[in-house]
Amino acid sequence: MPVYKAPVTDTLFILKDVLGIERYNNLPGFADATPEMIEAIASEAARLSEEVLFPVNYSGDQEGCVRADDGSVKTPKGFKEAYDAYCEGGWIGLAVPEEFGGQGLPYTLHAAVGEYTSAANMSLMMYPGLTQGAIAAILVHGSQEQKQTYLPKMVEGKWSGTMNLTEPHCGTDLGLLRTKAVPNGDGTYKISGQKIFISAGEHDMTDNIVHLVLARIEGAPAGTKGISLFIVPKFMVNEDGSLGERNTVVCGAIEHKMGIHGNATCVMNYDEATGYLIGAENKGLNAMFVMMNEARLGVGLQGLAIAEVAYQNAVAYAKDRIQGRSLSGPKAPEKAADPIIVHPDIRRTLMTIKAFNEAGRAFMLWTALKSDIAHRSSDAAERQSADDLLGLATPILKGVMTDKGFDHAVMAQQVYGGHGYIEEWGMSQYVRDARIAMIYEGANGIQALDLVGRKLALNGGRAVMAAFKEIGDFCEENRANEQMAPYTKALKKGLNDLQASTMWFMQNAMAKPDNAGAGSTDYMHLFGLVMLGYMWAKMAKSAQDLIAAGDERANFLNTKLVTARFYMDKIMPETALRKTRIEAGSDTLMELAAEAF
Repeated sequence: MPVYKAPVTDTLFILKDVLGIERYNNLPGFADATPEMIEAIASEAARLSEEVLFPVNYSGDQEGCVRADDGSVKTPKGFKEAYDAYCEGGWIGLAVPEEFGGQGLPYTLHAAVGEYTSAANMSLMMYPGLTQGAIAAILVHGSQEQKQTYLPKMVEGKWSGTMNLTEPHCGTDLGLLRTKAVPNGDGTYKISGQKIFISAGEHDMTDNIVHLVLARIEGAPAGTKGISLFIVPKFMVNEDGSLGERNTVVCGAIEHKMGIHGNATCVMNYDEATGYLIGAENKGLNAMFVMMNEARLGVGLQGLAIAEVAYQNAVAYAKDRIQGRSLSGPKAPEKAADPIIVHPDIRRTLMTIKAFNEAGRAFMLWTALKSDIAHRSSDAAERQSADDLLGLATPILKGVMTDKGFDHAVMAQQVYGGHGYIEEWGMSQYVRDARIAMIYEGANGIQALDLVGRKLALNGGRAVMAAFKEIGDFCEENRANEQMAPYTKALKKGLNDLQASTMWFMQNAMAKPDNAGAGSTDYMHLFGLVMLGYMWAKMAKSAQDLIAAGDERANFLNTKLVTARFYMDKIMPETALRKTRIEAGSDTLMELAAEAF
């Protein structure tokens, strides 16, 4: 059976030693996040993840969710008890303002905790995860009355939330949606239509479900300009806050999926259900994008989380399984064979995943910190700079972390050989669960197009130039440091490939847009390679400084330096491959007629 241990030591190293989270004590909520508080939160989140959430992950996958004839849904055994324990700890509101029952702590801590809980039980954590996204949207765009009505119960976990975008005929192209909203004349609307792929759309863990639904008001413009956002509660809420009659929204079916079986992915039918407009008419996408951006960071985190738990199990198996002898002579002569961890190809697999996970964790927390600065700083210039980098990083984080998260779950499964293909060993679940993260919240091809087609040119390229400058400045500042040469030279080479590819797009994509589309996925991964390399260079510098200062974590820090060198030697050179593919353009890609396929 699978195992999991939250990487608390690594998280604390990144937060304290690499990102220097204490330097941000001037931001609201950060002063309360003392080193002792951060360690206590991480440790308690680890305990909850390992002892409460993880034990029902495998059984939840095997059992799945069951829909009754009346549209109600029963979640797997133990899910409600684990969910209640999560809510009782106040985890949903960790970064929510205290005004609505939250703790007001940094979003960065929320992201750190989110890795542990998602690794322990991705399906279960999607229920509060969707709620947290809905909370974010209502916080930004809801009226004061809507905030007071819904947020306290959602923060408490008594009510949950969803995001309803996709319809049978439209996914990414939301301008095609048909769900309609008819004004009732009293400020409410009748919402009618069908939504599909709705995570946590119906379940038995909360008293109410607050659906956020995109719909088109009668007479609204066609396309995305005519989309509005509505709150449609499962149960109506009375003036005193108590629950009233059942709204006319029901789960029509549960999707039969490859993975995340413990999460109820629903077809939701709206039959003149009562809805309440959030924000202005025809501005629904603006409101929904708050939730979608939050969700995209959360999905990127899922890619990391699954890669981490799959890696831990692959390591445990590689240390235990004996097969063959080491190429350089027996390493366990007292046994009939050596543990497979002695074999170079097994180590290639494990080191690749390890290098990705540790840099990915740093990239995730670096991005989360940018979100905190963008939303909490009192300095307008600082907010803008952080928001620029947050917007740029979001598609990279979502696309790269989930592509690689799936790849590495498969690689971890491969370590098990035939046992990896057998359900009882648990590795199949990680592969199946990881696959959806590449698809939902904007398929990764869309993330790549967003990066190349929109984010690069936004505000005259301000964000990408700032990212290049930050990485370039780091390399220059450490150019004379011989100890840093193995890291900065490889990083600078990767940055050069990235800058050259960016320039190639500028010169070749305007006149021929297919060039941008053809190279977008390679560019997203090229950018990801450089960002992860930047994280490794920053971690290497911190590790070297701590070793020089006599830090007692010498073994941990030296392991960091070896893993950083592995990344620079074995993974970073891929930037040249990506650059070559980008510069090949779109000719052969687009030449064939559709009939030739």
